[in-house]
Amino acid sequence: MSKDIIQNGKFVSLTYSIADPDGNTLEQSDLPVSYIHGGETELIGGMDRAVAGKCQGDEVTLTIPSSDAFGEYDPDLTFTDEIDNVPPQFRQMGAEVQMQNEAGEVKSFYVTKIEDGKLTVDGNHPLAGKTLVVKVKILEVRDATKEDAMSVGMPGQSHTLN
Repeated sequence: MSKDIIQNGKFVSLTYSIADPDGNTLEQSDLPVSYIHGGETELIGGMDRAVAGKCQGDEVTLTIPSSDAFGEYDPDLTFTDEIDNVPPQFRQMGAEVQMQNEAGEVKSFYVTKIEDGKLTVDGNHPLAGKTLVVKVKILEVRDATKEDAMSVGMPGQSHTLN
């Protein structure tokens, strides 16, 4: 029996780790992530293109520039205010603050700094502006079933791995 290779319509299960160029692990998925190759699932930085043609057991390492990963860091998405102007429930590192713009769009910001009576929130993704080194281990490749399509997403649905 020949090994299945990753191509459109194949069910793929993988684990991955994300590190910075110095080798510091930033994120790791030990639980398998599954998708149907060529479907609506979007993998960061062209990861899906990097695993195309690979087989179960293969490992792939790719370097993704920030522009193809989580975007460039935008300093306009950081705000600093006097801590006394901030409700008490948000006066801790890592607290999530929901903010709405004039168009009614809601975005999550996180408290990233509390210093000298001031509090800073940041709306950038924590990995924005960083070059990422992604290591992928392919655990399973097989024909996709209807059940797979239901569990990992129907055509027309979009999922992002991050």
